[in-house]
Parts: sequence; C-alpha cells; structure tokens
Amino acid sequence: MTSSLGDKIRRLRKEKRFTLDGLAMRTNSSKSYIWELENRNPPRPSAIKIAQIAKALEVEIDYLIDDNTQLSEDDAKDVKFYRYYRKLAPETREKIRVMSKIIGDEE
Repeated sequence: MTSSLGDKIRRLRKEKRFTLDGLAMRTNSSKSYIWELENRNPPRPSAIKIAQIAKALEVEIDYLIDDNTQLSEDDAKDVKFYRYYRKLAPETREKIRVMSKIIGDEE
C-alpha cells in the first residue's frame, strides 16, 4: 500500500510528464529513491528532499506532507501565505488588508 505522499508525488510527476529519471534528475535523487517514495509505505524522506520535490513539481511542501489528503494545492498556498503574512510588520499587514478589501470590491 502506498502513502498519500507517494500517491501525490506519482500523480504530480505524471501530470508534468516526468519520468522517474526526470524527477530524480530535477531533485538530485536517484530513480530508485523516487520509486521508493512513490511505492513504499511509509516513505521517510528528509525535509530537504521534500522541498526539492515540491519545487520540481511546483507545489507547496504542505500539500505534499498533508497526510489527511484534505489540503488542496490552493489551500497549501494559502497556508504558506498566511505563515508569511503573520511574520510581517503590523503596518504591512494592515496595508494588505486594505488592499484586499479594495480588490474584493471590484464586482
């Protein structure tokens, strides 16, 4: 039985039309390592490898590692943005809130 991580990697790899070799090359990994991630349960990749794979597949790390598979790709982007937003200075966050209100009123 494969993991949700392995399923996601395989699905995204195929959507991008990457072979196992192709994804391995893009992530400085071996073909057998990518195969193991896709087919072993549970895979145990390092944080660095997950980051490289997420970058190569153009998704957020949170999307790949969410075990519940309830986090969509768009939701993962929002989670990442919110973490970034929370680190901003209060004045900057206020500017973003004002801008989003202006943009949201375009209808």
